[in-house]
Amino acid sequence: MAKKNASDDLLAPVTLAVGQEDLLLDRAVGQVVAAARAADADTDVRDLTPDALPPGALAELVSPSLFSERKVVVVRNAQDLSADTVKDFKAFLAAPVEEITLVLVHAGGAKGKALLDAARKVGAREVACPKMTKPADRLAFVRGEFRAAGCSATPEACQALVDALGSDLRELASACAQLAADIEGPVDEAVVARYYTGRAEATGFEVADFAVTGRAAEALERLRWALAVGQPLPGITFALASGVRAIGKLATAPRNARPGDLARDLGMPPWKIDRVRQQMRGWSADGVSVALRAVAEADAAVKGAAADPAYALEKAVVIIARAARSRG
Repeated sequence: MAKKNASDDLLAPVTLAVGQEDLLLDRAVGQVVAAARAADADTDVRDLTPDALPPGALAELVSPSLFSERKVVVVRNAQDLSADTVKDFKAFLAAPVEEITLVLVHAGGAKGKALLDAARKVGAREVACPKMTKPADRLAFVRGEFRAAGCSATPEACQALVDALGSDLRELASACAQLAADIEGPVDEAVVARYYTGRAEATGFEVADFAVTGRAAEALERLRWALAVGQPLPGITFALASGVRAIGKLATAPRNARPGDLARDLGMPPWKIDRVRQQMRGWSADGVSVALRAVAEADAAVKGAAADPAYALEKAVVIIARAARSRG
């Protein structure tokens, strides 16, 4: 979820919302607006994009009102402001106006960095909203959503929800809110399956779970379903790679290590250690190597190296399923 810096004053003169995760950026803006309206119900909110901010426009926006009402000025895509307009913002940052709260929504990166640096130099409150590209980040997000809703959810339920809904944070947040509102008591894996049955069967992680346990027919069925409903191809190769790598990591770990120590050293939750142990029974070291090469070839294929990426994925699934029976 979004990370804040040490200053947690929602009504600080300047807030930076930095990153590319739209839901987190919108939440950062919404929190400031809500705080301003809680302090003054008549707060004037201006939500603007760079095309509405030619040089000189900021001075009019932040000029004192006859009625002295609070004002929140939100600037989206602040990295796209023109150089002359950035000069106006730097001048405002050097001498902020009382009762004016400025929220700069910035993608981060090199573009528009001068404005970021200027805001940070004056001690702007900053909320980091990075794109959540890793499944572990989305899993942490789901756990946080349930906690914020005052709802208890098992680790397996959180993982099942991520597997079912994929990478769309808005959809994940909506699902957490719905389950928290509908379910009395803890949310478990069975509840998630009841609400989202069919969705989980169309994800890369379902494909991977069947493939790494040697069930080629089921894996191919899930793969074709995933392709039919438009699952992103790189996400499927990521899931396949994650499944095979987890087996490789656990296979080389000390046999007498405790589950808790393994979870910490391998970066897996304890429940996943148990699942991977069950999945790895038919694997050999050579099988892991073969499967990883197949995943690498499929990954290159879905990124443009092959004319038929779907076929490349099917081939990789079959190879992985065979590798899962390579021991003995």
